[in-house]
Amino acid sequence: MEEKALKELQESIRKEVKEAMDKEHALATSQKEILILAIYAAEIMVRNGSETYRVEDTIIRICKSEGLDFVEALVTPTGILVSIDQSHSSQHHMLTFNKRIQKRLINLEKVSEVNDFSRRFVVKEMSVEEGMQRLREIDKKRLPYRISTQALFAGIASGFFILLVGANLLEFTSALLSTIIMTFVLGILIKREFSYFFVHLTGGMIAAFLAIFASNLHPDIRMNIVIIGGIMVMVPGVAITNGLRDTIAGDLMSGIIRGVEALVIAVSIAFGVGFVLNVWNVVQGFL
Repeated sequence: MEEKALKELQESIRKEVKEAMDKEHALATSQKEILILAIYAAEIMVRNGSETYRVEDTIIRICKSEGLDFVEALVTPTGILVSIDQSHSSQHHMLTFNKRIQKRLINLEKVSEVNDFSRRFVVKEMSVEEGMQRLREIDKKRLPYRISTQALFAGIASGFFILLVGANLLEFTSALLSTIIMTFVLGILIKREFSYFFVHLTGGMIAAFLAIFASNLHPDIRMNIVIIGGIMVMVPGVAITNGLRDTIAGDLMSGIIRGVEALVIAVSIAFGVGFVLNVWNVVQGFL
């Protein structure tokens, strides 16, 4: 009888341990799914030019809406680090995830869609599985405009900008055409994943070369005005703005990274323009 009772007790303990382990595994799996969802949403936002505070707020909203009281998020333009757990007091089931961000561009439409998604998810309009499906749809969306369309409107913006600094009709036309060519080439380079430095260096060289070419076609075309029109569409305005906003908000690491990125872009543009102008001065000395 004692042996039978001992066996029943052992079996009972085995079942309780198995149930506890199954429960813990289910909890960990659930937390992991929520964490992956939050990280994916944050990744899309960072890759498309969102501010740091907005990304961190999105992560915290998504995780806390699923009952995770402990959520810590550290977001920079080059990486995301998130830790979550069920409770602040006893962090026995903490999960931490790190995501490296290597490619970034500006597509505020995707940022807006993820922002809208997070608010719908928080009010329980969709499950975790449906949420992942929605994020995949957002991530797969291509830019709404083709390279040719972007180039055309960049040219129009460039032309009308230099009218504000006293350009004539010939300079307007020169800036419009040169910026269309430059933007089209830059679009191809970006699509083929060349580095930011090389892309903007090439853009500065093209802008300067076409401005020199135009100024030699007609004496009323001022080379410097046409160059200004071309490089204005490459100025990293969003990076500068987000860098200042992050710094003011206290996200110093993100602010510095964005500031350095903007500085590298500005230097590469100046380097490209300066190189072509120096070469032209040398050529003129031989003519």
